[in-house]
Amino acid sequence: MYKIAVLPGDGIGTEVVPQAVLVIKAVSEKFDCSFEMREGLIGGSALEKTGSALPQETQDIIAGSQAILFGAMGGTKWDRDPRMAQGSLLALRKSLGAFANIRPAYLYQALENASPLKRELVSGTDILVVRENTGGLYFGEKKREEGENGPRAFDTMVYSHREVERVARMAFELARNRRKKLTSVDKANVLMCSRLWREVVIEVSKSFPDVELEHLYVDNCAMQIVRAPRQFDVIVTENTFGDILSDEAAMVVGSLGLMPSASIGGKIGLYEPVHGSAPDIAGQDKANPIAAILSAAMLLRYSFNLNAEAQAIEKAVGKVLDLGYRTADIMEDGCRLVGTREMGNLIAREITVKG
Repeated sequence: MYKIAVLPGDGIGTEVVPQAVLVIKAVSEKFDCSFEMREGLIGGSALEKTGSALPQETQDIIAGSQAILFGAMGGTKWDRDPRMAQGSLLALRKSLGAFANIRPAYLYQALENASPLKRELVSGTDILVVRENTGGLYFGEKKREEGENGPRAFDTMVYSHREVERVARMAFELARNRRKKLTSVDKANVLMCSRLWREVVIEVSKSFPDVELEHLYVDNCAMQIVRAPRQFDVIVTENTFGDILSDEAAMVVGSLGLMPSASIGGKIGLYEPVHGSAPDIAGQDKANPIAAILSAAMLLRYSFNLNAEAQAIEKAVGKVLDLGYRTADIMEDGCRLVGTREMGNLIAREITVKG
């Protein structure tokens, strides 16, 4: 019995996560494996109902689970509510010890025309971004104060040898099992943290002589992802750079609605689409559930080592796209527009097809 905490959260999270749950149930039926899925409140919806963004009941559900399937959190209604910080994704990732955020940007052949870049540039793109997840600017000291020239503020980027070493080692392991190339991204010509980053990555590389290592400055990497995305296999980088570069990579392959993620490294993995709560389309059956569904595939692979089951989900997504079904964000001429629920049903049905 595999135990999963299901936290739909806010906005379109409440629409896409049920489709991921539906797909997991289809996997359970096809492969005769059992999942116990317990749903909890988090974020603004939890705040409205319980007065806490991360209620004790949800904390108990998380503690009794082996993995978390998360939707999205937040919205304009709660933007200035300080109580939201308790249940924030940053706080949750930190508390779980999930130091590595893995974001695959894979271009399905059926979606080559959905990319904003030329087909001949993007065809075959398959990038895995490994983002350090619990350090850097997002977690360093922050301060705002009054100065003689008006308000001034600062955010501090801090990294230790250990923080860089563990995420680098994970990235090398992932590259070793793919195409054996790792691109480490930093800004070592300017930032002291990046100089340490590069030193540690080079040190770790000695344990992986079969993996090709290259270093790129972050501005050059951003340019190269647009210029020639097929050159990349695995990219490893610090928190802020990873956040930006992975969103760029998502658009290269068509849409944020296609990009899943896994936050791992601690005892409990956190799996979520990267698109956020998208309040402008929430409740309209327009959201693309594929990122959430592919996050479920990552959950099966990384938390439970269910590789065949994960591959079944990924193949089902590809098959449904090959058949011409599209949500609004990836719609193109000659295809059939479907909503969130229908896309989820189509993918789940494809998994249970025999033969």
